[in-house]
Amino acid sequence: MTKHPGWTRTLFAEGDLDAIASAVQEAERDTSAEIRVHLERTVPRPPGEARPDTLGRARQVFVKLGMHQTALRHGVLIYVALEDHRVAILGDEGIHARVGENYWAGIRDLMVSRFRQGAAGPGLIEAVGDLGRSLARHFPRRPGDTNELSDSVSLS
Repeated sequence: MTKHPGWTRTLFAEGDLDAIASAVQEAERDTSAEIRVHLERTVPRPPGEARPDTLGRARQVFVKLGMHQTALRHGVLIYVALEDHRVAILGDEGIHARVGENYWAGIRDLMVSRFRQGAAGPGLIEAVGDLGRSLARHFPRRPGDTNELSDSVSLS
């Protein structure tokens, strides 16, 4: 079991992040898509900004993690800022065009509901599983597909 920073334990129990990484690995078994989960303590705010730009930050993290460089442009990022209670789900061009805004909102709402119930780890695992099933329908795994990105939860 990997040791994680103390701030992650405000929402996640010991072992949750490893379980989330395993859920990502399982979800990617039947799809050519790549799923990443990224946790941050807070959404960085530009000077003078009153509210954080969660989706803008998710876009920055998406690029930082190299998700825009996957062969098929089939990356999905689940971004969570723990202390700000912010969530964003960002799909690369190829995925967003297929699943649409309502799908992302549904996954986000599922996670927010589970977080409010005190079940952040299980909520993320459930969201990753749902993503995997949906992505497998739209983007099935093909012969020769490789895992292009780490399945581990990234932190900043």
